[in-house]
Amino acid sequence: MISAETRALILRYYHAEHWTVGTIARQLRIHHSTVTRVLAEEGQAPRAFVPRAPRIDPYLPFVTETLRTFPDLTATRLYHMVRSRGYQGSESHFRRVIRRHRPRRAAEAYLRLRALPGTEGQCDWGSFGHLTIGRARRPLMAFVMVLSYSRHIHLQFFLDARMENFLRGHVGAFSAWGGVPRTLLFDNLRSAVLERRGEVIRFNPALLAFAAHYRFEPRPVAIARGNEKGRVERAIRYIRDAFFAGRAFTDLDDLNRQAHAWCTGLAADRPCPEDRTRSVRAVFADEQPFLLSLPGAPYPTEECVAVRIGKTPYARFDGNDYSVPHSCVGQTLTVRADPDRVRILDGATVCATHARSYDKHAQIEDAAHIAALRLAKAAARGSSGADRLTHAAPTSQAFLAAAAAAGEPLARVVTALEDLLDRYGAQALEAALTETLAQGVAHPHAVSRVLERARRQAHKPPPLAPLPPHIQARDVTVRAPDLTAYDALERPAPQENRDDDC
Repeated sequence: MISAETRALILRYYHAEHWTVGTIARQLRIHHSTVTRVLAEEGQAPRAFVPRAPRIDPYLPFVTETLRTFPDLTATRLYHMVRSRGYQGSESHFRRVIRRHRPRRAAEAYLRLRALPGTEGQCDWGSFGHLTIGRARRPLMAFVMVLSYSRHIHLQFFLDARMENFLRGHVGAFSAWGGVPRTLLFDNLRSAVLERRGEVIRFNPALLAFAAHYRFEPRPVAIARGNEKGRVERAIRYIRDAFFAGRAFTDLDDLNRQAHAWCTGLAADRPCPEDRTRSVRAVFADEQPFLLSLPGAPYPTEECVAVRIGKTPYARFDGNDYSVPHSCVGQTLTVRADPDRVRILDGATVCATHARSYDKHAQIEDAAHIAALRLAKAAARGSSGADRLTHAAPTSQAFLAAAAAAGEPLARVVTALEDLLDRYGAQALEAALTETLAQGVAHPHAVSRVLERARRQAHKPPPLAPLPPHIQARDVTVRAPDLTAYDALERPAPQENRDDDC
């Protein structure tokens, strides 16, 4: 039984507020049959619920016909089309309706592809985040190649996915396997395919030249058909889970050493997917004799870039500046680079060779280049001295700024610090500058006192300062000239010559 108060509320909400039976039951926390009984006792039959026709119904024929013609048309574009025809519903509700009416693609069956020994390999890039090197943040890319028959994996990491590294990955795989598969499957990446119109393919000329050298056939898979190179896709997923996850390494060389050990160790000992009773190593031993033999010489994979040398003797390559002789200023030179070194050439003449840097905005200098420039351009002495100090002792830049703020003549400070650099070395000068700045003093005499104190504590002999150029010139040996030519001027001329003059 319910109270008279609840009965009155039911009647008021039903007649005055026009609540439905379900709404009254939920709000009063009673069963809906109780509400129906009270209304029946009062001679009121509950109003029948008449569902309202969805707003989308008049537009469904248009929607289904449009989706039948354009099954990939987005819901947003279709919503605006229906909206312009009078539809007033919300976009979120429209999306839910379209999800039910969009035609489903039929499930596609795939053949299980099998390869003969030595006939096919698959390769692709995999992204593994970034590496921070100095001021540079470079992508860490993994080149992966797998043999379709034995599933043997070659893994090599690079700091970008440029064409040169793409070819270097191939060379590394061929060298590791001691042979070349007859066909290589590629994705439609720019390193392999420049343009594609249906079945018409324009290959990258660099890849064609590389394939001709190693005598394999490059074959790109169909667009959006990753299943055609599923072996390398699964290999990349296997590398992420079994090799890279949680791995620690110091640099790129260390990571590649670990990758090589993993490919020839754990990855080679796993069961072969084609024959679970044998390992990948054993199946590869059967496949290796069927690979194409390697050519006599490896394919050159150096990066080759033409650079213009400006007013300063530096060649900019890959975000860094490499020094060249000052005589190359204003010329166009050729930079040829491999992963370890950078060579700068003027025609066939090598102008400079440097270790390659993967930093950004770094200056890689040869001391001989800078010394030759300083001798050739004495007017640049001041700025060259400051640059020399900055590279030898980076704290000198802050020291010079503090000296300028204190009113010290910068030219004299630079000269004094250069003298201390020549006498004590870069490491000792850097430590002395740091200590002097910490004391709030920016004067060369204070730096000299710190250096002398450190020398005495280390029980080292006093450094010998280099002699000035005019003193060094006194030691040059001067040879006395031969004066016999002057004696010939005082001899009388022959008689016949005097007669001719008369």
